[in-house]
Amino acid sequence: MNRILVTGGAGFIGSHLCERLLKDGNEVICLDNYFTGAKRNIIHLMDNPYFELVRHDVCSPYFAEVDQIYNLACPASPVHYQYNPIKTVKTSVMGALNMLGLAKRVNAKILQASTSEVYGDPTVHPQVESYWGNVNPIGERSCYDEGKRCAETLFVNYHKQNHVKIKIIRIFNTYGPNMHPCDGRVVSNFIVQALQNKDITVAGNGMQTRSFQYVDDLIEGMVRMMDTADDFTGPVNIGNPGEFTILELAEKVISLTHSKSKIKFIPLPSDDPMQRKPDISLAQEKLNNWKPTIHLEEGLERTIEYFKKILDI
Repeated sequence: MNRILVTGGAGFIGSHLCERLLKDGNEVICLDNYFTGAKRNIIHLMDNPYFELVRHDVCSPYFAEVDQIYNLACPASPVHYQYNPIKTVKTSVMGALNMLGLAKRVNAKILQASTSEVYGDPTVHPQVESYWGNVNPIGERSCYDEGKRCAETLFVNYHKQNHVKIKIIRIFNTYGPNMHPCDGRVVSNFIVQALQNKDITVAGNGMQTRSFQYVDDLIEGMVRMMDTADDFTGPVNIGNPGEFTILELAEKVISLTHSKSKIKFIPLPSDDPMQRKPDISLAQEKLNNWKPTIHLEEGLERTIEYFKKILDI
């Protein structure tokens, strides 16, 4: 049994990770300040004697004897991370510093949940880990993009200078149960709009592409990455290489929900990437032939059922 700290553990991805780690026989400390996380995501875990919930902001130091740390704490949707961009940068940078300091102190292995947003609006397609990215450092999205890029820098240098055992993954668009209905992400937006028979708001002409990964596939990749040998640090892309236009996603959601919604085109946000698709060759090589197993239609059906329940439809 490992004692594992999950920052952002009450969030969308963190709650699924906590559940998986407990299922695997570990003791889990879930750390969250509930800015975007919610107790309802982990309430079913509260009766487990090996689960501990702590209200805490990673911008402040935290101390615990742990074997592993998954650093997920940071708002990840544009609506939330642009709400307070300074706080977003602080969460990425100060959170990384505090968790790396803890990992150094207790000799824990630590995984950084980075993002495909470090690639910005890519000029290389599909995106490989060796690509440095095309990011606007002063744009609307830069608080998140550059915060995560800085966090990766801190992880690499703590590893080189202080011999901290690090892992870095770059998460591509992920969806599934426990998403916040108002988080502004395209999958949750479209499903909520479709279930309420409202217009589906597609940014631009809808021809920009994304690769959508079901949350269970991501969690499997995260756990496998943590279990790799100490000399492999990453970064590693964790995503589904299936590529769809935003318009295709809207049409799939309308079909699967049997909605009366119509598609409405709205202006494209600034610095919105036109292409997004992971090259997962490294993940397949290093993570015991990891690859996504949940196809988009199946994942959407599961996510639609979740939103029907929380929206009481």
